[in-house]
Amino acid sequence: MTHTLVSFLGRGNPDRGKRYRQATYEFAPGQQQTTEFFGLGLLQQIQPDRLLILGTTGSMWDVLLFSLGLGQEYDEALLALTESADADRTTQEELDGLTTVVSARLGLPVTLRLIPYGRDTGEQVEILQRMALDLAEGDAVTLDVTHGLRHLPMLAQMSALYLRRVKNVEARGLYYGALDMTRNGLTPVMNLAGLLRIAEWVGALNTFDKDGDYGAFADLMEQDGVSTHQANYLRRAAFRERTSNAWEARADLRNLDAVLDSGLPGMSALFADQLKTRIRWHKGQDLLAWQRELALEYLGRSDYIRSTIYAFEGFVTSLIDDKKERFWDFQDRDRVRKEYQSGLRGKKLLFGDYFLLKGLRNALAHGTRPDDSKIRHKVESALSDSKLLQEELRRLIKKLLPR
Repeated sequence: MTHTLVSFLGRGNPDRGKRYRQATYEFAPGQQQTTEFFGLGLLQQIQPDRLLILGTTGSMWDVLLFSLGLGQEYDEALLALTESADADRTTQEELDGLTTVVSARLGLPVTLRLIPYGRDTGEQVEILQRMALDLAEGDAVTLDVTHGLRHLPMLAQMSALYLRRVKNVEARGLYYGALDMTRNGLTPVMNLAGLLRIAEWVGALNTFDKDGDYGAFADLMEQDGVSTHQANYLRRAAFRERTSNAWEARADLRNLDAVLDSGLPGMSALFADQLKTRIRWHKGQDLLAWQRELALEYLGRSDYIRSTIYAFEGFVTSLIDDKKERFWDFQDRDRVRKEYQSGLRGKKLLFGDYFLLKGLRNALAHGTRPDDSKIRHKVESALSDSKLLQEELRRLIKKLLPR
């Protein structure tokens, strides 16, 4: 894995004689670097494998390179670069011609790369694409946004998320040297990686709302300091719920409640209430209530298979006599179901809706159709349109699993 420091270079001042202010950046108590360019100070602190500097055609490339103290043999090239930067027409060829000497001076591979200003969606996309081309699959990256254009911190945040998705790149930090907060000669250094953590949580919430797998939150909680043992409550509950084992899933979620009530650390604390809302189904008083809520939850996500499974099993639960039978015994549940279908227990008035729900479950899970032509027609009608299926399942859940 290659660790790359990506540093953005800002646009030059109208007064080209003005340099960046030299500052003493404080990374931690006793850890200081004095430099004009924050990225070079950060370079000394994190010791990456390579440096990627991104700037526009009008960025202060000349000021950056002059500060490295290149030999007189490069004076002509640097003066030409100054003219180009002043005129906002620096070329990639000019930068490539100086890459070797800059790499030698800094003691690691350096890439100087032109990017557009990011003035519209097309240019913003191009910036992300160019960054992706300079990073390999599975690399690590640290981002420095101190000297870039004012809108680049937001774009850098998005780039970190983009690179994580398209190239599995690990974002190790998002740094900013806060020159305007200088006190007593020391400039504080901020690691804005927390912004990435917030974005990860928002993404996990979106994933959950789409597919119902709240196991996606477990890794994020661990990264914030929740123990693996506690995060495993969530992982097991997610697995058990998605394998139709609501009873044991509820037990894990009850244990998780104590973790949530004690307060989550770090960025996880911002999302504790949202997490509680998304696992609220287990607050029901009995198995039937849990299965009803899960049937409705999955219906809301258009996960029709799981919705019909929980609705069907919920109806079977409603038939069980808990003084004679066990809710979670497969043989008891199977016998109860067969007795209902034979007219030996339960309300016959619900037969039509029961067999329709069973037909929908089997059609969705197995691709089969009921033998009864009337029920088969209803199943095929419901499956012909998403709105019809939503309405039919909601009606069946309300009818067969009343509150």
